[in-house]
Amino acid sequence: MNRPAAAALTLTSVSTFVAMVAYSGPLGNATTLTAAFVASPAATTWLLSSMSVGLAVGLLPAGALADLTGRRRVFTGGALVFATGSALCAVAADTRTFVTGRVIEGLGAAGVIATGLGLVAAVTTDPAHRARSAAWWGGSMGLGIAGGPLLTGLFDLGELWPATYALLTAAGLAMAAAARRCFVESEVDPGRRMDLAGAALMAIGLTALLVTLVEARRGDLGVAVTGAAVALVTLAGFAVVQVRRRHPMLEPALLRHRGFTAAALAAVGTGAGVIALMSFSGTFATGAMGLSSLQAGALLALWSATSAVAALALRPLTLRLAGTTQLAAGLVGAGVGLLMLSGLGGPPSALRLAPGLIVAGIASGLLNGGLGRQAIATVPAGRAAVGTGVNNTARYVGAAVGTTLVSVLAATPHASAAAQVAGWNHVTLLAGAISLGTAVAIVAIDRGRPAEEAR
Repeated sequence: MNRPAAAALTLTSVSTFVAMVAYSGPLGNATTLTAAFVASPAATTWLLSSMSVGLAVGLLPAGALADLTGRRRVFTGGALVFATGSALCAVAADTRTFVTGRVIEGLGAAGVIATGLGLVAAVTTDPAHRARSAAWWGGSMGLGIAGGPLLTGLFDLGELWPATYALLTAAGLAMAAAARRCFVESEVDPGRRMDLAGAALMAIGLTALLVTLVEARRGDLGVAVTGAAVALVTLAGFAVVQVRRRHPMLEPALLRHRGFTAAALAAVGTGAGVIALMSFSGTFATGAMGLSSLQAGALLALWSATSAVAALALRPLTLRLAGTTQLAAGLVGAGVGLLMLSGLGGPPSALRLAPGLIVAGIASGLLNGGLGRQAIATVPAGRAAVGTGVNNTARYVGAAVGTTLVSVLAATPHASAAAQVAGWNHVTLLAGAISLGTAVAIVAIDRGRPAEEAR
């Protein structure tokens, strides 16, 4: 790999790692944050969900803006916004300030994630190099998800939870400073204009959808129904605008590409299945299993750290697999691993859960690399950031939907241990079924794909 590609891949991998540390951190110390802000159960839900709102809303507009104005410019701006949100979290004295900071973090991380792989693709056209980039991207994502709960758990030992966000602030500033040295600015189309109407409608629609899901989880049906109505109207408006505009943010032609559709569906299934269940696993570990936040983070790392190693170790295999085959295989493996976590009959133990977490981790490594690969491979070169934005938007919306379903079906941490174990058995079956069902759907899509679309 040439020097510009190596530099771009290094910063892309580091920035993805940092973004995932920020995303997953509260999974390890939700109890600490709740106590620090004297948060109600409803407020705790927002403490955990707020960064997802920023990510889901920001990814596609950030990708579209990057392809229009320059990916390095948007990456740099995203890193600075991320640092601003992290700084706000570090000094937060109440729930509202912290949640605001987390939403801003998500918006900034969206700019970083949507542009990274596109910036690497701009300096290398070799398919093997691009597959390697996707593997490193997938590995850094898994490592970041593993590192977040461990980092917050370590700082919890010294009652220093704000230190996590101070470090993230410094990391965001460093990423912005390194962008000019590591990235080459992408070419832009001067005749293309930003679809502001589409961006506004999508932002309002996805925000309303996520508010609906969060409020449904905490039982406020009035707000949930209102949010659902707003989401339905605005997202329908977004679809109409995309069909009618000359330069839409999301070209309808992309959705007619079966490989692109399969990749987006795989991202939804990944979020609604394995990510949703793993997001809940920390609550289960601290509630039903009685683990500390650091111990719960270490248990979760059996999945996430394994996925990071697998994404890199399986790279020689992925070079011989078609993109959709890699996605389907990853989803099947994830489904099997999640089903292995079910069937708990007595007091749960880490030893009993370890095999399923490791199998799901290996499969997630294969899956994350495939998602990164297909996000770039199924769109024109000039729309690489949009491809990444769509794929990751699908992942986080899927995670929001899956987390809501898991929260509804699982017992609360205040329920008896037997009730929590029974709830865990239910949600593991659900998550496994979602993963396997998505794999079947992807195979069906792939069989109907024209030969010229094969990747």
